[in-house]
Amino acid sequence: MGGLMLVKAIRVHRHGGPEVLTFEDVPIGEPGPGEVRVRNRAIGLNYADIYFRTGEYTPPALPFTPGLEGAGEVVAVGDGVREFAPGDRVAYYSAVPGAYAEEHIVPAHHVVSLPDSIDFATAAAMLLKGLTAEYLLHRTFPVQPGHVVLVHAAAGGVGLFLTQWANHLGATVIGTVGSPEKAELARRFGCDYVIDYRREDFVTRVREITGGQGCHVVYDGVGKTTFPASLDCLMRFGCFVSYGSPSGPIEPFDIMLLARKGSLYATWPLLPDHLVRREDVLEMSANLFRVVTSGAVKVPIHARMPLAEAAEAHRRLESRQTTGSTVMLP
Repeated sequence: MGGLMLVKAIRVHRHGGPEVLTFEDVPIGEPGPGEVRVRNRAIGLNYADIYFRTGEYTPPALPFTPGLEGAGEVVAVGDGVREFAPGDRVAYYSAVPGAYAEEHIVPAHHVVSLPDSIDFATAAAMLLKGLTAEYLLHRTFPVQPGHVVLVHAAAGGVGLFLTQWANHLGATVIGTVGSPEKAELARRFGCDYVIDYRREDFVTRVREITGGQGCHVVYDGVGKTTFPASLDCLMRFGCFVSYGSPSGPIEPFDIMLLARKGSLYATWPLLPDHLVRREDVLEMSANLFRVVTSGAVKVPIHARMPLAEAAEAHRRLESRQTTGSTVMLP
């Protein structure tokens, strides 16, 4: 085993705004049993990174390095790791932050081999968002041909995966967006109908589009500002799926509301719970890679930024200036 070496990484010493993200040298050791050390070639940017930075999500300790996903090459493996070897092209998602660095040690459980047809930037832009879309569409509410789905924030990171993939599965896709530019993007990426919620009441429009029937499922990555109106977009026995809350958390509500709105279902599923078993990590990743390599789901990268500019990347994401995915390059 070698000693410690220094790598460049983003560190958070105290919770706060983007200005608390500092670029500095940090020590990294050898991977332990069941771990893999990855030289990052691209790193994903996600809203969860902001929650860790502000303290809304609790990091393991302070200081810490943010970031939940990346892609690159294996540089070393720990004891017991048989699936990977130095030089392998891989991508990873881990619920424990640490990816905003030149190199990162990750449990092998969360690492997957990368098909040759997928480049590092695409991989870093797709794993967390794509795996989220995978469980939402295949596990939380299995979308079938003929279903009508409503996707809030349809031009966002997860939104563009959901709209394309649901369209590929044969669903009619309605998307909500906050600007004409985002409406155009959502149309291009699988939405049959697009609602600009700043100009139109989305409940009224959904009722018009569906002939008063409502949707089978609402995928809501917005939170406070779209609830409880989303429940009025559902048909009887419909399913409300919450998976994010950048507009603020949904307030506690009386569960009898679901009964009054048509015997509805409501759930908030999390990605880490879907990845507890290694076979699910592999199966979900393979399903995601299949739709991307086939061209059914395209991965739009909005921006590529140097890792040193992580603070600016956070500012853009928080101000809703981004569409699709942003990746950072070490």
